[in-house]
Parts: sequence; structure tokens; C-alpha cells
Amino acid sequence: MRRSTRPPARTLGLLLAGLLTTAGVTAAGVTNATPARAAGEQVTAWLTTTDDSGGRHVVRGLQAQAPFAFQAGSGGGGENITVDENTRYQSFTGGGASFTDTAAWLMDGSGALSQATRDDTMRKLFSPTDGIGLSFLRNPMGGSDLARFGYTYDDMPAGQTDADLSEFSIAHDLQDVVPLTKQARQLNPGLTVMASPWTAPAWMKDSGQLNGGWLKAEHYGTYAQYFVKYVQAYQAQGIPISYVTAQNEPTCCSGYPSMSWNASGLAYFTKNELLPKLQAAGLSTKVLAHDWNWDTYDAYAAQTVDDAAIRSHPNFGGIAWHGYGGDVAKQTAVHNQYPQLDAFGTEHSGGTWIANQQREDMMNIIDYTRNWAKSVTKWSLAVDQNRGPHNGGCGTCDGLITVHNGDSRHGQVDFTIEYYTMGHLTKFVKPGAQRIASTASSSVPNVAWRNQDGSKALIAYNDASSAKTVTINWGGQHATYSLPGRTSATFTWSGTQSGDAARSGAFVGLAGKCLDVAGGSAANGTPVQLYDCNGSTAQRWTVQADGSVRALGKCLDVTSGSTADGAKVQLYDCNGSGAQQWSYNASSGDVVNLAANKCLDVTDNSSANGARAQIWSCTGAANQKWRLQ
Repeated sequence: MRRSTRPPARTLGLLLAGLLTTAGVTAAGVTNATPARAAGEQVTAWLTTTDDSGGRHVVRGLQAQAPFAFQAGSGGGGENITVDENTRYQSFTGGGASFTDTAAWLMDGSGALSQATRDDTMRKLFSPTDGIGLSFLRNPMGGSDLARFGYTYDDMPAGQTDADLSEFSIAHDLQDVVPLTKQARQLNPGLTVMASPWTAPAWMKDSGQLNGGWLKAEHYGTYAQYFVKYVQAYQAQGIPISYVTAQNEPTCCSGYPSMSWNASGLAYFTKNELLPKLQAAGLSTKVLAHDWNWDTYDAYAAQTVDDAAIRSHPNFGGIAWHGYGGDVAKQTAVHNQYPQLDAFGTEHSGGTWIANQQREDMMNIIDYTRNWAKSVTKWSLAVDQNRGPHNGGCGTCDGLITVHNGDSRHGQVDFTIEYYTMGHLTKFVKPGAQRIASTASSSVPNVAWRNQDGSKALIAYNDASSAKTVTINWGGQHATYSLPGRTSATFTWSGTQSGDAARSGAFVGLAGKCLDVAGGSAANGTPVQLYDCNGSTAQRWTVQADGSVRALGKCLDVTSGSTADGAKVQLYDCNGSGAQQWSYNASSGDVVNLAANKCLDVTDNSSANGARAQIWSCTGAANQKWRLQ
């Protein structure tokens, strides 16, 4: 990691569980979340409040307030935030942090925590019901700055090599990283695990050292196979690795395990070695480009991402972003260039250099995701009371928890402000949720989500010292709330958005032709196709508020509930399944199947009558654009 230099600076402090005074709060300050489902569409506000401008001292941590109800009509006092769940954006993969060597050793290998304390802490971190439900881990592949020492999975004595990787072993991780990652997956089966290397083994590098140096060209293929063996070894332990990056922060920071690359080397390695070897091994693990800051993208990642052969490779997964330098709007700029590519926030540490940690965290959650990120990932999950142990690099970083080791509070765990701010996202926004439209505001920054069960979560933040009135407009209703100063909030509710009449008409797409039910048949399994517009009922579709798209009394359906590219679309009895859940964005023209997060598409980009409709990864192409008229 590299410390942030971008304003405004934001900071954090350590919290003691005893500081929390509200009855019914767990040791970590989190009460059990129950989605509001009462009649009258009740809203629950979950609040975290700090009592100083540095965001250090938490006096209320993720506590549910008395429910309040939506009222008829729109508009109200204060800051108006309109939430529209019919306008949907990217899906949510998860939020979390990293089991660095430091974090895993403190929680398990150091012996600082009793088994009971460790298990309780893990529940508070990963359980969706008893804790904040962390749903994303980005684990280092070997040593990093937040480790007790540098290491890889194939370290050899000086002067020796291991070209066939016969000495490869994840024995180091089996001590604590693997057991804790497995426990995390048991506590939250929706957990996604990714991995990033700080360095290749020293014998593969021109420096012969773990700190700094360049990967030798003759070892590119061997290093790609090193990734394959890592993914396979973790898979054998029951831990699927969903994503990897070629390098954490290429060319950053020779004072700890690290490695230099240039743009052409990264592109060549990704295209000609890493992607082909993952595919040849039959692995579904996807490669994310970059894994660094907004302001380093053009210098290090653009050459990789601009290569159409890389972008179309089945093992390429998108772009990983860090938030230590530049402007978060870069994420949207790249998204607009390549709308089919997913974006992930993969590292942003808290630390002593940040003036207001609560504000930093909340703005990251809001800004990252309003700019298309599917994940928000902090750095080390845990550090000790001295912000270590560390191996060079960051001695000023904080974690979501602080494990006391060897001091007067040995064996105790503090939950930091970063724990609570991350919980405002992960406790209420579940993997598979979709971001929905909400009014951008500089006064009360916010972002809104819709979970797959229909529940909503509006995350908002009041950085002012005094309370602000917030009015949530949702459909034909509104709810007004006084949000205290220096307070993070997640507003949760369920129900169907009211005031939205079903929208009906013909879906006109490629070459001015219409989405059509073949032969006008209402039989289950009837193909849906492109055809000359003729005004018949076979071409009249109704977009319902429940997410279904209907014609001839039946629903637009993905055959066999498939989420794969090329899955054909048909007409079928309405059943409320994910295969029949769609969002239509009139401004972009996208019709997206929510279960697959893929677009309604015309096969082979054909404008011929009878060209089948299917789902496909969203590309922004003309064969995926529809207008309801």
C-alpha cells in the first residue's frame, strides 16, 4: 500500500467496546439486523456516531433506531434524496479487507486470542446475522508490508532455482491464513476471495531479492504457473479463488516485498502467460488488471485493458482500483470507455495520517460505488496496538480490529471506526444486490442498493457537527428523518416501490425491429426473437414494478435459469424466479437480467427476422439497446 496524499485527509481512532452505552448492543456494538417488513413500509435507521471532528471516538456503533414510516406524497423538508429502484446499475460482489500475514497471525498463530475470543471476533466480522457480514477477502499471495517477514511459496537458498516449481508449497498459509479464510467462508457462504502478489520468488528476479527488482523474462511462464499452483492449492483446501491480479502496485515501494513492471511487461505477461495458463488448467479464476491508484492507470494498466484480445478472454475479469492517489472519477471514465468491464475497489487503508477516518471511509464507500465499483476493500483486517507487526512499509496503518498482544490488555480486541463504517455497507448490502438510483448530494452524500429479496439500503453520511433533516422520496411516498451530526446512517426498508405505473409498449431494438414472441404463441418455451414491428400483441410488452417483463400473459424468461453468455430467452409462466427478473433503464436502453447481471441481446448481432434473443455480458453495443415505445 501507499499512503494517501489526496485531500481531504481523514482519520481514525481505536474503540473500546465499553464505550458503547446503548442497551442491546453486542461487544462489537452491532445489534442483530432484521429487515423492516412491517405494513406501512417501515424504515429503520442504523446509526454510527462519533463525538469529535477526527472521527475517533465512537459513542454509538451501528445501532438500530425506532422505525418510522413512509407517508403518502413526495417532497419534504431538508435534504431530499430520491431513490428509484427501477434505475439500476452494477451488482455488488462484496466488501471486506485482507487476511495479511499480520492479521492472520495476530488472530490465530500468535496465541494472543483465546479460541472463544477468536471465534466471537470472527462472528462479529463475517456473520451476516451476528456481525457485519464481511463478504470480500483480498489476501496477499505471500509476504507484504503487513507481514512479520518476507516470503513466497517457493523460496530457495541463494543461488538456487526451482524452474519446475517442485518446491512450491502453501505451508506458511496453512498455519493461519487458510484456517481463518475457511472459517470466514463457513460464517458467510457468500464470501468472495481474491489474491494479489507483492512479489515473485527472489530467484525469478534480476535482483535476487524479495524487495524490489524485476521479474526476468525467462521466468514469465514459470511465474504464471506459480499462480496456477496457488489457485489449485487453495482450491484443494476448499477455498475457491475468484480473482487474482498480476501484481499489487507495480513498481511501488522497494522497502518491502515488491516487484517492478512496466506497462508492456504487464500486458505481455497477462495476455501470453497468465490468462492462457489459467484457462489451460481449467480454472475459472479471473484476472483483474491494475491493482493500483486512479492516477497510475494510464501508465501501467491502459495497455492491458486496451487490448481487445485480453478484454474478451474468458479469464479476464475487469479492473482493480486503489484509492491512494488521483480522482475516483477515473473509474467512471474507464467504465464509459469499456462498459462491459467490471470494476473492483481492492485496497484503501486507514491510518494515522488521515484526519477524519469516519468521513474518509464513508466517502470511499459512496464514491467508489457511485463510480461503478462492485467491491470496497480495506487493507489489513487486523493490526496490534503498535500498528504491527510490519515488514517495512506501513507502520501507521489501522485495521478493522486491533488485537492487543503483549501489553496490559493482552488478548482483548478493539473494534475500530473502520469496522463500523464497513458494516454500514456489508451488513445491509448483500452479494448480488444492485446499486439503484439516488440523488447525488454534497450535503448528505449517499448511495442506494436493492437486495435480491427486494429489501433496500440507503447509505448516507452527515459530516456536519449539527443534525440535518433528510427526506427520502421513494415512488409516491416520502419519509423524513433528522440525521445527527458526525453520523453514518444506513436506512433499510422493504416493499414494492409505489406510484410506478407499469410501462407498456413495443421494445424496439436493432435495425428498428421489435422484440417478438415467435408465432404469437403463449406456450411455455416459445422463443423470443427480433422481428419486423407489426403492432401485434406478440410485440406488446409490459415492464412491471415487480421486475417482470410480460407479454401474452406470460413472462420474459431465461431458459433453464442460466446465467451464461448466450443463454436463450423464451416466454414462460410467471414464477418470480431470478430468470424472470429484469431492469429496464430508459436512458441507457439496457434491459438487464438481474440474476445474471447480463443484457438482453440479439444473437450474432443479426438484424434478420427470427434472430434469437439471449443474455450476454453488457457491452453497450447496438444489439443490446432497446427503447420502449
